[in-house]
Amino acid sequence: MGLFRLLLILAIVAMVYWLWRRFMQAKHTANPKQATKPEPMVRCANCGVHLPREHAIASDQQWFCSTEHLKQGPDQGGQ
Repeated sequence: MGLFRLLLILAIVAMVYWLWRRFMQAKHTANPKQATKPEPMVRCANCGVHLPREHAIASDQQWFCSTEHLKQGPDQGGQ
């Protein structure tokens, strides 16, 4: 009778552990991370690289990726 009781206790412990893990997984998937909103992108008038508008430098309705490119001005080569 002792072996049956031991197996029954092990089965109950395994079931409780399995149910606890399923509960924890459901808790994590129920609250997915909020999707971030896409940032508006602009093109550097000098080199053509695209970057978030928040990081760009504006001048005369044109955007630049750095102060160096702002000083150089827009590219006239027609890239």
